[in-house]
Amino acid sequence: MNFLDQFEVFSEQMASYAWGLPLLILLIGGGLYLIIRIQFLPFRYLPHAINVLRGKYDNEKDEGEISHFQALTTALSATIGMGNIAGVAVAITIGGPGAVFWMWVSAVIGMSTKFFTATLAILYRGKDSEGKIQGGPMYYILEGLGKKWKPLAAFFSIAGLIGCFPLFNVNQLTQAIDNIVLTPMGMSFGFESNLVIGIVLAAITAFVVLGGISRISKTAEKMVPGMVLLYFVLVLIILGLNYEVVPHYFKLIFTDAFSAEFYKGDAFLGGIVGGLILLGIRRGAFSNEAGIGTAPLAHGAAKTNEPIREGLVAMLGPAIDTLVVCSLTALAILVTGVWQTSNADGVGLTAAAFENSIPTYGKYLLMLCILVFSVSSLFSYSYYGTKCMSFLFGAQNKHYYNYFYIFSILVGATTNLSTVINIIDTVFALMAIPTMTGAILLAPRVIKEAKIYFQKVKENKFTSS
Repeated sequence: MNFLDQFEVFSEQMASYAWGLPLLILLIGGGLYLIIRIQFLPFRYLPHAINVLRGKYDNEKDEGEISHFQALTTALSATIGMGNIAGVAVAITIGGPGAVFWMWVSAVIGMSTKFFTATLAILYRGKDSEGKIQGGPMYYILEGLGKKWKPLAAFFSIAGLIGCFPLFNVNQLTQAIDNIVLTPMGMSFGFESNLVIGIVLAAITAFVVLGGISRISKTAEKMVPGMVLLYFVLVLIILGLNYEVVPHYFKLIFTDAFSAEFYKGDAFLGGIVGGLILLGIRRGAFSNEAGIGTAPLAHGAAKTNEPIREGLVAMLGPAIDTLVVCSLTALAILVTGVWQTSNADGVGLTAAAFENSIPTYGKYLLMLCILVFSVSSLFSYSYYGTKCMSFLFGAQNKHYYNYFYIFSILVGATTNLSTVINIIDTVFALMAIPTMTGAILLAPRVIKEAKIYFQKVKENKFTSS
């Protein structure tokens, strides 16, 4: 067994160990605890959250760097990426239709988790070594729990340095370009062509990320809404062409969630349904990142002095990301039947679904979506990584992270899928530990702020801009 094979086995063991019962209890149990503690209160104010997102209460005098809308689109540009196109395909390949149901469960719980973590990102903003206001799990742990908790904040930042590398997005974008564009043209040369793709992506990313959060958020603001709309239309076409089987597969998502008839993975907690639940939650966490801690890094930069507002905006993320976009991908794969007839995995399976229903043009339209999804994700993750670097080594050194980040694009482009998934799964699990620990310990403060804020909303004490 060569080194690469040994490393793949090691990474698989690490991911399996990291995503054990303790993390499941922390992510799902912790999320349920937060929902129950706040008595589902934020869910009653979804219309208000949409008004905040629209900028109805924006105030240019508030602290922060970017608007509510820019904060959400920056966070979404990281989450609405290959996790929605390739991650869902991976889940269905291993778990069948039932995996989608458990991704939905993780999303609903994740909405509450994101409400708490994004609220805390504003409530306990700290200052970096240059005196600039910053937000995120490491800051709310340090500012909210005190200096004795700094090791936990540092632990998040160390894990974040690796977790923010764009290995999965680049890997799947490279595979998509190779399968959809290069192979039909006879221009696929394995490692060599993948490396060329990686170099091109690295050059594009370098141009944007070296411009900082302002350029990143403005780019995301323009790209994210358009890419979601295009993808939405394409999948509706696929569902329309296969309308007669849509009800069957929609029902199958629910029934298979508890029978695990199509599950091919390892058992968990003594059964295959347990393994299916864990798979759905892992892929759901990878898709919407609720509880992982990356989104609060973007929301912590929002221009607002009302923490609850940013929590409400952040709460919309998992709904858009998993309940809408992931569901569209899943249904496209299921109704076309490619999940049972194709040997492809990851993005290749989604491409097969598009090619099946929209011959000739389908895979190229998907390629356009993938390109925008992935490239926008590259921009946001670099920002997250620089914030972790800044916390650990000082703001004056944060730019060094981008050089490692750009190099990691080359690694992602030339590494196999299973190794990449295992690395990211492991590090995401490590990031979730401090993120959720801080959120649970600081939950009483968020609940107190929420009750005060929502009472003011009831009494119409806020004026629109």
